[in-house]
Amino acid sequence: MEEQKDESRQANSEEATTDKIWNSTLRTFHSATFKANQYKRIVQKKIDLNAVQKKISAAHSDLGKTIDDMREAGEKAILSKADIKAMFSQLDSLKYTAESLVAEIEEIRNEEEFPEGNTPEEGDSSH
Repeated sequence: MEEQKDESRQANSEEATTDKIWNSTLRTFHSATFKANQYKRIVQKKIDLNAVQKKISAAHSDLGKTIDDMREAGEKAILSKADIKAMFSQLDSLKYTAESLVAEIEEIRNEEEFPEGNTPEEGDSSH
């Protein structure tokens, strides 16, 4: 009888150790995949941001050239021309897009791996 209790305790102890190892493995795997996915998303947003910044630079160039061409042609009230207003509108839109991408990058960086203390547990297939 005593022998069976010892075997039962030993089996429970081995099972608890196995569960701890498994949970630790799950947390490590989740952490690694979370960080990799987070890094991938940040890199993609930075690529998008770089493309938008190049468009902003090109739009600045186009705006400057158009204004200079109009000035040389002797046109008055250049800033009130429809072409110039459209270029400013396009620049504003691109700048807003760039600001949004910067904010999204910051949000991704600040994402928590385990929000509110939730960690992957044994049998939890959602992680």
